[in-house]
Amino acid sequence: MNETTHTPDENQAVTVHRPMILAPAGNKASFLAAIGAGADAVYCGLKNFSARMEADNFGTEELSALTRLAHSRGVKVYITLNAMLKQSDVEKAAHLVEKLARHVRPDALIVADPAFAPMARAAGFKGELHLSTLANLSFPKGLECFVKKLGFSRAVVPRELSIDEIRLMADACPDGVDLEVFIHGALCYGVSGRCYWSSFFGGKSGLRGRCVQPCRRVYSRGQEKGRYFSCQDLSLDVLARALQTIPKVGAWKIEGRKKGPHYVYYAVKAYQMMRDQGSDPQIKKTAVGLLGQSLGRPGTHYNFLPQRPWNPVDTDRQTGSGLFVGTMKGSFKAPFIVPSIELLPGDLLRIGYEDAEGHALQKIHTTIPKRGKLHLKFREGWKPAKESPVFLIDRREKELRNLIASLEAEMETFPPETVGASTIRLEDLEGKTKKKRAAKPHVTDIHVYRSTSRRIQPHDAFWLNGEILEKIPGKLAGDCWYVLPPVIWPQDQDVWQDLVERTVKKGGRRFILNAPYQIGFFPKPGALDIWAGPFCNTANSVTTGVLAGLGFTGVFASPELSRQDFLDFGEKSSLPLGLVISGSMPLVIARTLSAKIKPMTPFTSPKGEESYAVQHGKDYWLYPNWKLDLTSKKDELIRAGYSLFAHMEEKIPPGITLRDRPGKWNWDLTLL
Repeated sequence: MNETTHTPDENQAVTVHRPMILAPAGNKASFLAAIGAGADAVYCGLKNFSARMEADNFGTEELSALTRLAHSRGVKVYITLNAMLKQSDVEKAAHLVEKLARHVRPDALIVADPAFAPMARAAGFKGELHLSTLANLSFPKGLECFVKKLGFSRAVVPRELSIDEIRLMADACPDGVDLEVFIHGALCYGVSGRCYWSSFFGGKSGLRGRCVQPCRRVYSRGQEKGRYFSCQDLSLDVLARALQTIPKVGAWKIEGRKKGPHYVYYAVKAYQMMRDQGSDPQIKKTAVGLLGQSLGRPGTHYNFLPQRPWNPVDTDRQTGSGLFVGTMKGSFKAPFIVPSIELLPGDLLRIGYEDAEGHALQKIHTTIPKRGKLHLKFREGWKPAKESPVFLIDRREKELRNLIASLEAEMETFPPETVGASTIRLEDLEGKTKKKRAAKPHVTDIHVYRSTSRRIQPHDAFWLNGEILEKIPGKLAGDCWYVLPPVIWPQDQDVWQDLVERTVKKGGRRFILNAPYQIGFFPKPGALDIWAGPFCNTANSVTTGVLAGLGFTGVFASPELSRQDFLDFGEKSSLPLGLVISGSMPLVIARTLSAKIKPMTPFTSPKGEESYAVQHGKDYWLYPNWKLDLTSKKDELIRAGYSLFAHMEEKIPPGITLRDRPGKWNWDLTLL
């Protein structure tokens, strides 16, 4: 539904669009709260292949009943399957998609791995496919060459974009494709899909939904300590109204699948009021007040206003999840707090940060007035930090409990369907992706540089930029490799298109792309050797088949994989395979850096892991002070079918001392 308003000074008509409000649900209570609040759609994950595996999530039988309840009330249901798929996941994922198609019948699947597109077709799924923000579609050209081509009808854009960048994306949307924009909720420090921090430090991958949130921890720089990478929440509040002037923004998305029903209910209600009655000053004030009760962190609009960007990392503000209500006082044996808000029976408090030793939970059983006194329970062995912050992390008001109970009773009238056995044939997925590579592929090692300070050799590889392109002799242009960055922002698209065209004109023919959408820079890729780079996060043969159809001639395996994952992928891939075998791989790529962290100076994690930040282009790359090194595994990888081995040659800043430690990453681990 659209409405037309007029600006007060020039009486110019402005069409205001009514995007849907998309609510998160990590459990049944939150799902029902979203319906009760009047959300237009609910998105939720399953117990597998979701980017929020730490949420409770749903089984297919429970989700079947919830979906029918939602549909009876005109509410759409989207299922997130936005995890990177390993080769060993393919069969299970395909059968799961078929169960969803036959027994749950959601309105859309939100996916990051392109493998889900052919899976959905093979399963007979009738709903829409939406491209997750974890897929990192960050520039307009990808909307036509990838999203539309593969049958997606919506793309979830990165949270780092300004409204001007969102407009650029919207202007490029083909017919039948629109955008989903985050308006509220937690911010990741790293660019979505460009973070290996959790995997690097603990073997639990954010791309697989198991992030341990290392960015939320306390880091040291010299004698000082702080949460230098822990972001405030995104909260566009009244600014979200500006998105209503962009027709292709089809949905406002609220983050929070690990949040409780109170958060979901109040966030949905607040944005519903701002969308539908936001021109009323009193309504806006009430809506902002509701957001203040939603138990989130302090808010920031981040980059939304390009003329007033806001660094979301502020070490002087609280960044614990939940609403800060006070600080623990008194002795360890008689602790108490004086809450800044009224506390209600059923409220759940967390004393201390989630990662702090000695943090604890306490449930409230009686009303505590604002500025009253709440004695905290002391238990033997509990050692909270002195003056620990206290957060309200869940609330179940009587009215909300009654609403959820009423909807739960109504849900019982929609008994779950019995989930039958899968009938999908894997050959429908893998029939076109059988191994076709030569039995003894030609093995090549390439060294990837950021400058031409040394004498250029055939098979050298360079992070592409105009200066490097000018220095490469024409006679070597066809022998060198050219590497595109993992992130290209909307306003830089034309610069990169021009640079690629100049490289091809000079004779360049070997390219490594670090987002699959970058294939859009090559209108005739058939004559070129184009590889999907390590940041494409490819780990299975179905995705390889999709990339082959787009014009890729080879694929780098995701660097996160374990030994068995690499071998399984090598056995099945139809395209030649590459691997980052040594060098400096980043923990994370981010668009911002705390003012208290200086580039090229060390900082240290609570476990003594030293890292440093370097600015490349417009982004910040954070590196550990040790290198990836799988060179001792090279013969085994060659036998498995890998033929292109990249060595990432990053310059180590002065003052950074590399540690001599095994750089096997997850080789010996089972990546979750």
